[in-house]
Amino acid sequence: MNFPSIQLGQEAPDFTLYNTEKQKVTLSNYRGKTVLLLFFPQAFTGTCTKELCSTRDNIALYDRANAQVFGISVDSVFTLARYKEDQQLNFPLLSDFNKEVSAGYGTLYDTFVLDMKGVSKRSAFIIDAKGIVRYAEVLETASDLPDFTAIQTILKNLN
Repeated sequence: MNFPSIQLGQEAPDFTLYNTEKQKVTLSNYRGKTVLLLFFPQAFTGTCTKELCSTRDNIALYDRANAQVFGISVDSVFTLARYKEDQQLNFPLLSDFNKEVSAGYGTLYDTFVLDMKGVSKRSAFIIDAKGIVRYAEVLETASDLPDFTAIQTILKNLN
């Protein structure tokens, strides 16, 4: 897969990834529902845990907006399953172990900490019920968080 950078108003590139229950999840199967994709660098790290636990604690906001949240990282399904359990996350985590989706959405670091290559940048994308990208934020600094106020506003306006 080789997608261009994501632009607002374009159709979201479709993908299929495995969740922590080792089941395939395909984005296009969620047509008719708003989707929030949260790409994050790595499980078990401070800022990622803060971001995903905040999402967990505010899941009612996403439910009210009829939005399905997915956390995506290049960690393995097995690592993500342990992380989801440890943090009691109440939304699916998807493994982009082969880095194809992260690359396609323009969210891969060339080099991350400790010379790691191919780690997802912290990013947020809102895809509307028709599969159109309505919000796209790719952060260069891993310790920064997405603008959840803007995300909430867009989610409210889509309903």
